Amino acid sequence: QLSRLLALPRNLKMLYPSKAQLRLWNRLGRSKIREEAGLFLAEGLKVVQALLESDWEVQALLTLEGGKEKRAAFLDRLPASLPCYGLTAGEWTGLTQDVSPEGIMAVGRIPPRPTLADMAAGADEGPLLLLHEIRNPGNLGALARSASWFGFSGMILGRGSVDPFNPKAIRASMGSLFSLPFVDGVNLQEVIAMLKEEFLVAGSSVRAGRLPHPCGGKAALLLGSESHGLPDSLLRMTDEQWHIPRKGAGESLSLPQAAAIMMYEIAREASPRG
Repeated sequence: QLSRLLALPRNLKMLYPSKAQLRLWNRLGRSKIREEAGLFLAEGLKVVQALLESDWEVQALLTLEGGKEKRAAFLDRLPASLPCYGLTAGEWTGLTQDVSPEGIMAVGRIPPRPTLADMAAGADEGPLLLLHEIRNPGNLGALARSASWFGFSGMILGRGSVDPFNPKAIRASMGSLFSLPFVDGVNLQEVIAMLKEEFLVAGSSVRAGRLPHPCGGKAALLLGSESHGLPDSLLRMTDEQWHIPRKGAGESLSLPQAAAIMMYEIAREASPRG
């Protein structure tokens, strides 16, 4: 332990996790355990930095032993009140999602979700993103990252979608989930019926429809999974169906690619700030 301490930045006191802590952190890969503990893992320098800069609470920071000089500047800037734990390579292997880990991870507290009324009220600042059965955590993270980039005011996930606190979703979002309000596990039919009183709801269609275009006023973009798209029951509820026609070769666009095109278009004039 002396050699560990000598390798640390001067102003940082390293703690060592108990077996109980390690067991809990290892189990945070499971949605049920995250919900019970109210905790999640965020990995990577940029992701952890985004978490620290957000309003979300951070319970602890974890760092991999060895190669700390690469992370010294980052560790030096941590608040003194934030517990920081040093993990061995073997301990880290049970937690990491990365093939080449950067050696920085945070244990965050799951914050209270906003209400649907709050989400609708905040839509004056940008469109809403509605997601149906997005089960791939990488796709969900990529969608959140694009939504944040294009100024969406929030994200609503229907039942059957992956848990947004899945470590792979958080990693793929590059921290965007910490600044993008979202709710999950909702009945999208009820949400769409509610939103249509004030919103233009556009749904993505793999078969046919209008070209994506700017939408003035309040708007919501409804997307389905990459494998199955949107069911007819939801498409029939939309005000418009959007389709991106193919002009060249290739079987199809990926969901994140198609979504980014539609997000760009719907957001161009959807917000009063545009």
